[in-house]
Amino acid sequence: MHARDKIKNIAIIAHVDHGKTTLVDQLLRQSGTFRENEALQERAMDSNDLERERGITILAKNTSIHYKDYLINIVDTPGHADFGGEVERIMKMVDGVLLVVDSFEGCMPQTKFVLRKALEHQLQPIVVVNKIDRPNARPTEVIDEVLELFIELEANDEQLDFPVVYASGLQGKSSLDPDVQGDTMEALYEAIVRHIPSPTESVEKPLQFQVTLMDYNEYLGRIAIGRVNRGQIRQGQPVAVITREGGTKHARVEKLFGFQGLKRIEVPEAGAGDIVAIAGIKDINIGETIADPANPEALPVLKIDEPTLQMTFLVNNSPFAGREGKWVTSRKLRERLDKELETDVSLRVEETDSPDAFIVSGRGELHLGILIENMRREGFEMQVSKPEVIIKTIDGQKMEPIERLIIDIPEESMGAVMESLGTRKAEMVNMTNNGGQVRLEFLIPARGLIGYRTHFLTLTRGYGIMNHAFDSYGPYQGSGVGGRHQGVLVSSETGVATLYGILSIEDRGTLFLEPGAEVYEGMIVGEHNRDNDIIVNICKEKQLTNVRSATKEDTVKMKTPRLYSLEQALEYLNDDEYCEITPKSIRLRKKILNKSERERAEKHRKLSEANS
Repeated sequence: MHARDKIKNIAIIAHVDHGKTTLVDQLLRQSGTFRENEALQERAMDSNDLERERGITILAKNTSIHYKDYLINIVDTPGHADFGGEVERIMKMVDGVLLVVDSFEGCMPQTKFVLRKALEHQLQPIVVVNKIDRPNARPTEVIDEVLELFIELEANDEQLDFPVVYASGLQGKSSLDPDVQGDTMEALYEAIVRHIPSPTESVEKPLQFQVTLMDYNEYLGRIAIGRVNRGQIRQGQPVAVITREGGTKHARVEKLFGFQGLKRIEVPEAGAGDIVAIAGIKDINIGETIADPANPEALPVLKIDEPTLQMTFLVNNSPFAGREGKWVTSRKLRERLDKELETDVSLRVEETDSPDAFIVSGRGELHLGILIENMRREGFEMQVSKPEVIIKTIDGQKMEPIERLIIDIPEESMGAVMESLGTRKAEMVNMTNNGGQVRLEFLIPARGLIGYRTHFLTLTRGYGIMNHAFDSYGPYQGSGVGGRHQGVLVSSETGVATLYGILSIEDRGTLFLEPGAEVYEGMIVGEHNRDNDIIVNICKEKQLTNVRSATKEDTVKMKTPRLYSLEQALEYLNDDEYCEITPKSIRLRKKILNKSERERAEKHRKLSEANS
């Protein structure tokens, strides 16, 4: 066991893409945690494929570094507000934070969200101005921005007096002076050792350990990760588990793991201040306390962020169901969602009247989109409905989630963007002009953001950057916020899309598929130019005659179709549509595939609306 004063527990926070994961790589490399001959992937902390592809951190992870005779435990936090539940809990495990800020971009909304939580927990910050080697770096202004942000978040005097380290994660250099580049990460290690307090809890008192993160392993079952709040814990020790409801059950620590680099290593015992993983306790959940059986005292239950968005997951029942996926039944779908609940505490799954459909609620589009993407990679086939925000009634008033939206756009796009956000009930709260680039800050109902990103990129010709984070629940803003205004082109046939069929309907709108794609009746094949849906025959064959015309042999060119990624497809959906997801395809379709049945249902809906 390490001496208490030689342990430093820190969380690392930053906005998406400001380089924190690369920075941790360098800290690991230079501390000699890896052997000389050990191959280390770039961004070693981002372990799953999706994190690597998108360059974002989804799950909080921990690693530990040995520097001189210190043990530095670093917990990486997700930067996206969709994973806010993770952030809140991590703050309970650490004594200080490294705030990583890009030397050019400065403070961003997600940074603000995580930093607020850190300051509320009275943690000691160290500010790292990263990417100092960028040609357009502006470290002095960025530090001023950080200071303003700290004041806005009501930091105390001690927190306002934060140390600053200038670093380049890419080059593995750090220094205390923006104009002088160091050669190693020494300046950053020293700042951590000097400024981050060591754990002060007592090893002598009865055991208390709170479960902050969950992992799952087929051999070991649930693995509880957290910090030993006080006392000592040993392998094989009997313990009491105090549940979220306040009940107590007895269990035993089968295995105890510490962290070394990115690996878990078995340890015989750990003491107050250590971050460890415990295996062998069945049905343990986040926020529960593992305590001494003779003296079971619960720690305050951790708050878990409530979901703000929900969608229905259904068994795939399209004409092409079961062709591409391995798992297609409702039993498999339910099992997989239950398995996700083991580790993801911000997720909710509810049964519906139908055994083939489940309502899944999450923290936002990214949260649910990543779950769906992981499932399709594992071989699942399913359908999902349009994402809908969760409306609550608070003190008799109807309330909906409001997001804080920050956009950076070229000055010339400002009028169009402000007009488009006005129709979505956005309210502007701040505006700064930075030499041709404008930063606008809005409060907008979360409904207004569904499906907005694609439109926003069109308005700014791809130059706009938008970020948003959950702000609060506000009064319901009435209907007509957000949503899609265009109608769609719906296939009337089941078959294969032909070039002739595509060319015959091309001037009606934008197509979503290429010739040779298989389609079925009721599948959405494109977007109409107008606001109503029309039925088209995309499988039409050219009638061959034996009369030749002189001009017919000219080559025809079809327009490039618009192909949707998963998130774009989810944003595009309307109330009467589903997105069919398989390991190989993403298809949009009408809920009712047959045209006459669809028209009957629509008439019925209008009648019941008129009567109500």
